[in-house]
Amino acid sequence: MINLIPSDARSSFDRGWLRGSHSFSFGEYQDPENTAFGPMRVANDDVIAPGRGFGAHPHSDMEIVSIVLNGKLRHEDNLGNVAVTSFGGIQRMSAGSGVIHTEHNASDQEEVRLLQLWFMPHTRGLKPSYETTSFDPDALTGQLVPIVSAEGGPRIASIQQDMTIYLSRLSKGDTLSFQQAAGRRSYIFAIEGKLDLNGEFHLSTGDTARVEETPSLELQASEDVFFMLIDLP
Repeated sequence: MINLIPSDARSSFDRGWLRGSHSFSFGEYQDPENTAFGPMRVANDDVIAPGRGFGAHPHSDMEIVSIVLNGKLRHEDNLGNVAVTSFGGIQRMSAGSGVIHTEHNASDQEEVRLLQLWFMPHTRGLKPSYETTSFDPDALTGQLVPIVSAEGGPRIASIQQDMTIYLSRLSKGDTLSFQQAAGRRSYIFAIEGKLDLNGEFHLSTGDTARVEETPSLELQASEDVFFMLIDLP
């Protein structure tokens, strides 16, 4: 089963200093029929104005991944971590038993766009931790590149959940296959461009697909495309 959700069906907002869209219930947008997909709780596509950001605020029992698409994102937390991330960098925070952090646009001249993804951990009350990693943007072409996984690894952030986040770029007409194990699900987001799934479902920029009970996926670029695929329990 593939549930295609067009970009304009997401909850969009514009607060001046912050604009973007929510794929699940978040903040002022609340839909009891749209609160999660497996352990996935949040998929926000945010753009933060120069010099602005989120002040100190707490989190607990949540795995938080920030993928910077352009610009620079600054993170600081009460664990002593400070980092500035640009495209090619990943921030992963395990909030665990509790952490306080800030997120700001590190530039006073250009916007920063990021995907912020939240997942329930496999265990509550873990020791909080923070990690930055980087991937090679040139390696995304023609393949699914893992950037976050339960095991972690060279250039792969680790996460406290049985899941993997992949990024990929395909040129028009190119195809990738993805085999989905029994009992698992996939979340697909077209960051930019157009992507066909199994020849029947067509994603354009900003569209998402929630895939269940579909063991084999054929992903074909109907035009050049940059996309994310998340393998979830």
